[in-house]
Amino acid sequence: MINKELNKYANKLVKAFLKNQIISPIPKKYTRKLSAAQKLRKLCEKKITKPIIGFKAAGTGIAVLKKLKEKEPFYAAVYQHNVLKNNSKVKINEFTLGIELEVCYLIKKEFFTFKKKISENNIKRFIKYIIPCIEVVGYRQKKKGITSLGDLCSDFGANMKFVLGSKIKFKNQNVKNLKTKIFNKKINQYVTGNTNTVFINPLNSLRFVLRKLQKDNINHHKDFYIFTGSSVGVVPILAKGTYKGVIDKLGNVSANIN
Repeated sequence: MINKELNKYANKLVKAFLKNQIISPIPKKYTRKLSAAQKLRKLCEKKITKPIIGFKAAGTGIAVLKKLKEKEPFYAAVYQHNVLKNNSKVKINEFTLGIELEVCYLIKKEFFTFKKKISENNIKRFIKYIIPCIEVVGYRQKKKGITSLGDLCSDFGANMKFVLGSKIKFKNQNVKNLKTKIFNKKINQYVTGNTNTVFINPLNSLRFVLRKLQKDNINHHKDFYIFTGSSVGVVPILAKGTYKGVIDKLGNVSANIN
């Protein structure tokens, strides 16, 4: 039986998600611990009928996990209406946390009929494309900052929009130690990073999410995206305009923030 109070807050959060609204913060008893936040997130996702286009790994920064005393990241569904083409406009609000640069994979639907455990040896057969991606992260609640992974998890993984760069056919590209940077040239804001900060590396993050999907018996029936986590942390958006991300050997992606 669903807790009535939990269901009430899930309904509020779903409405905010669908109508792009901001609500008062969800009580901390549902967001402080990751286990409780997972229950709220899953309940919210069950209430949404819009098509899912993929899944994201969140909390993949090793330093962040240590600081928040968590052992592993979590994953959340990504909906089709929140995934945009390169150079798309993204509207932000005062509760937007920032912008991230990450490696994204397009995974073949055949993964869902695979009965063996996903491993480093068999995972690559399911990767169709590799893509540079920008994620804009933020809350649908009137709160700022991150005190726990539950804060992010309870609010749909805090994913607002994803902007995809050009798809690159997967040919066993090495993503373990690639330099990255994201910048707004107009205001001279430059932040550098590396893919090795993403839960060891993006391929390991991908494996983590796929294993969780297997464990939770998720079946999507279509090719789907996996967003593996930020290589530059959460970069504050200091001004509106174009933010461009570059991942060495993979290409670039731009988002027009307004």
